[in-house]
Amino acid sequence: MNDGRRIPQIGLGTWPLDDAAAAEVVAAAIAAGYRHIDTAFRYGNERGVGQGIRASGVPREELFVTTKLDGEFQGGDRAIAGLDGSLERLGLDYVDLLLIHWPLPQRGEYISTWKTFERLVDAGKARSIGVSNFKPAHLDRLLAEARIPPAANQIQLNPRITRPEHRDYDSAHGIVTVSWGPLGPGTDLLDDPTVQRLAAKYGKTPAQIVLRWHTALGLVAIPKSANPQRLAQNIDIFDFALADEDVAALSALDDGTTPRADSDTGGH
Repeated sequence: MNDGRRIPQIGLGTWPLDDAAAAEVVAAAIAAGYRHIDTAFRYGNERGVGQGIRASGVPREELFVTTKLDGEFQGGDRAIAGLDGSLERLGLDYVDLLLIHWPLPQRGEYISTWKTFERLVDAGKARSIGVSNFKPAHLDRLLAEARIPPAANQIQLNPRITRPEHRDYDSAHGIVTVSWGPLGPGTDLLDDPTVQRLAAKYGKTPAQIVLRWHTALGLVAIPKSANPQRLAQNIDIFDFALADEDVAALSALDDGTTPRADSDTGGH
């Protein structure tokens, strides 16, 4: 990332798991090799994520934990208490990446919130800071006033919603793009004939093909699964590479779907 810290390219998404499910899935994911865990205050599962981390027995310093603060923690110094609450629920002294969950531009508070985030970095409670569901226009304003530039922007992104203008903007400004919903949940993406053809060509699952597309584009992907076999498959994607024409064929699956979090009131 642009602050010199490293982020694992495949992580575990935990929405919409509850505390009990999150504890079980996080522990299983870490046992399967995951070192990047993504949660948020809004998901209501930070306590379960923390339980899963402790149950894994893996040292804290080997893990990369992301959480997000939503609208009620924007403005003034509300993010200080917000992160303190998240850390208490997670049972951690710091998070590796703290994100503003949505810009909520009608409130006009994401700049003041970012200033608070910068102080949380200074205090050692967040190693890196970034944003989620921000458009280039929001980032333009943020970058003009930021002392610490955002390290990451987490947005809905998959072969049905490829967002090249967002990816290009992030790349040009040294911002890592993190894909939420990377497997197109709620769509027929994994059953698409192109995905199925490439799965047969490479001898991989459809999900592995799509996740390899994300990494080929330099993206970080955070798929969610509660199935132990799929958990293991989703991270086991680095023993093959997609040909350029196959990356392009997957990108061509973009169907113009409007990302869910492009409303001002947020999404995932």
